[in-house]
Amino acid sequence: MDNKRRFALVGTGNRGTTMWGKYLLAGWRSEVDLVAIADTNALRAERARTMIATNAPIYGNVDTMLAEARPDLVIVCTPDDTHDDIVVRALEAGADVITEKPMSTTVEKIRRILDAEKRNGRRVDVSFNYRFAPTAARIKELLNSGEIGRVTSVDFHWYLDTRHGADYFRRWHAYTDKSGSLFVHKATHHFDLLNWYLDSDPDAVTAFADLQMYGRRGPFRGPRCKLCPHKNECDFYLDLEADPFLDALYEDPSEIDGYFRDGCVFREDIDIPDTMVANIRYRNNVHVSYSLNTFQPIEGHHIAFNGTKGRIELRQYEDQPWEMPEEDVILLVRNFPKGRPGVERIAVPHSPGGHYGGDDRLRNMLFKPDATDPLGQRAGARAGAMSVLCGIAALQSSRTGKLVRLADLMPELFEDEFGSVPRSAAQVSASAGRQ
Repeated sequence: MDNKRRFALVGTGNRGTTMWGKYLLAGWRSEVDLVAIADTNALRAERARTMIATNAPIYGNVDTMLAEARPDLVIVCTPDDTHDDIVVRALEAGADVITEKPMSTTVEKIRRILDAEKRNGRRVDVSFNYRFAPTAARIKELLNSGEIGRVTSVDFHWYLDTRHGADYFRRWHAYTDKSGSLFVHKATHHFDLLNWYLDSDPDAVTAFADLQMYGRRGPFRGPRCKLCPHKNECDFYLDLEADPFLDALYEDPSEIDGYFRDGCVFREDIDIPDTMVANIRYRNNVHVSYSLNTFQPIEGHHIAFNGTKGRIELRQYEDQPWEMPEEDVILLVRNFPKGRPGVERIAVPHSPGGHYGGDDRLRNMLFKPDATDPLGQRAGARAGAMSVLCGIAALQSSRTGKLVRLADLMPELFEDEFGSVPRSAAQVSASAGRQ
């Protein structure tokens, strides 16, 4: 009996073609069968099909694909603002869904997905691969073990370099209506990690954000890098022809849909911030200080958990102008060692594959029949919704100057078994003090 998942790939950009196309078939062919590819750009879909090495039929319409190919799983890799329409259509057709992060971009779109999942009895998974990185898993184990007692606060700072960070401003991600801003598109990874690490929901957010480098801040601008008169003086010039993969997937196909992969990072209509900070209060009363910077000379992040018995700290290097380490080192520092080491340096070797092995471990979890989940790494629609809501709250706070409570954005996601919206830990404490 053939137990392979019959899946359709919707969206043939970089992530769809590689993570959920070429690499999925290469490593999990005994578990999956690609039965259809859907994309509004026929040439890009054809080139992606060649790269993936499949004969799956190509469709320009999702509804036609669902009716004819009848997949039992749909993997969604389209621009963020289109996720909800495709996810809902797939669920209505009786398929399960894996969607790239973020699950969606607005409260209304989140609600559509959650309602459709419940109504149709199918499952939505969100591809939070950072949960599956070996170092993240080790930190989660340390937190679960109680090594630092009750966590009281977290310092979390993410750095994107001038290659990776700038790339978001070349593409559709640079517009809030498409990506929800990087508070949603990129930080959804980070907020989800926090939610998972802390085993709690964010309660309230205050944030600041600004455009400091890209967009209207630029010294000049052009139609696109390929045609720009400033290419010899622009630090952010991208030579698309120097990357055969991107050139094949985007240059000729741009004649069909007008989407250029080398858009000017200084376009004046860019409306997302590139420098972001947020303070987040969790329902379990953990306080988080978070930042995201998009034009650094380094790539990676720093995170530290402060607890009643000690501290867990990590500085993870992903790219920088000096020799790359071959392992991550987690520092476990105890307040009161009492015969134990005051500090332990826990080395976690890097694993092969994307995100230090996180991509492979995510695919194993989703497709291997014997997969177990002791750390709760598999993320469903509620986890996807909660991380997006945190980003929406942060963007709203940065634009209004006000504290934003997530339960005010989407009360039904916070209802307890009695149908009421639980109060934050701070509200409970204040109420007790008045009694």
